[in-house]
Amino acid sequence: MAQPKPSFGQDLAWRLEALGFDLLTGLARLFPIDSVSDFGAWLFAWLGPMTSAHRVADTNLRIAFPDASDAEIASLLAEQWRHLGRWAAEFPILDRIANDPGRIEVVGAERLEAIADGAGPVVFISGHFSSFELMPAVILRAGVPCQVTYRATNNPYVDERIRAARFRYGVRLFAPKGTDGARELMRALSRGESVALMNDQKFNGGIAAPLFGVTAHTAPGPSTFALRYGVPIQPMSVERLHKARFRVIVHSPFHLESTGDRNADIEAGVRRINAFIEDCVRARPPEWFWVHKRWPNEIYKKRKAA
Repeated sequence: MAQPKPSFGQDLAWRLEALGFDLLTGLARLFPIDSVSDFGAWLFAWLGPMTSAHRVADTNLRIAFPDASDAEIASLLAEQWRHLGRWAAEFPILDRIANDPGRIEVVGAERLEAIADGAGPVVFISGHFSSFELMPAVILRAGVPCQVTYRATNNPYVDERIRAARFRYGVRLFAPKGTDGARELMRALSRGESVALMNDQKFNGGIAAPLFGVTAHTAPGPSTFALRYGVPIQPMSVERLHKARFRVIVHSPFHLESTGDRNADIEAGVRRINAFIEDCVRARPPEWFWVHKRWPNEIYKKRKAA
C-alpha cells in the first residue's frame, strides 16, 4: 500500500535530519576507527543519564538483577551507556570495521561454512548485543544466502542512507518486519535460503514467556519458521573485546521438537530462545540494549509513579 505523501513541513524536517546524518557520517569517516568509538563512549556517558531512556535502562537492570545493590546498578548503567555510545558512533564506519579482518574474530566459523556448503537453510537468531550489525556481515561473507529482517526508520531519506551503509558491508537481502516481511522470509526458506531475526525485543501480542523470571511478550516468528520448515535454530552473538574489536560467536544449533501441538511447540521454542538471550546478557551485562522497554508497560508505569 502506497504511503500518504508527507506535508511540506514534514518532508523538510526529514531532509534536514538526513543532512545531519550525512554530516555526522562524513565527520566520523575522517578519523581513526578507535577514536570514533572512544568519542561515542564519552558522548553517551555524558548525555545518556540526562535522557528518559536512563530510567528505562535502570528499570530493566533491576528486573534482570534484582539482588544487585544500588552501586552495582549505577555502575552497570554507566557502562552500558559507554557501550551504546560506541555502537552508535561506529555505525557510520561499520564497513571499515567489517572490512578489517584484524578487528573481527569469528568463533564457530566452520558452522557457517557448513551452512554455505549445503547444510542449510537455518533460522539465525540473536539479540541486540554489542555491535550486532556485524553478525549479518559475517554470515554473508561466509557465503550463506540469507535474508535479514530490519525495521525501516520513519524518515525515508535516513532509511535510504542506512540501507546504503549496510550495503557497503555486504547486507543486500532485506525483509521488512511485519506481515509482508514474514511472507518474504517464508519464500526465502522455501528457496533454500537462511533467514536472520533479532528475537529480544517486545512483541505486543507475542508469546508470553519468562525472561529473567518476568513475563516478556516475544515474537514467535523464529520458532514458527523453524518448525514449519524443519530447519535448525542457529544462535549467534557478538562480544566487544576492546574498543572497536569484536568476537562473533556462532553457537551450537538446535532443533525444536515437533510434538503435533503447534502452539505448545512454538512456546517451547520461544522459551528456549529467551533462555539463550538471558545467558548471553548475564555473561556480559553492559553490552545488551537496555534502553528498550522489553517487559510489559505496566512495570515502567509503576516505576515512574514510585
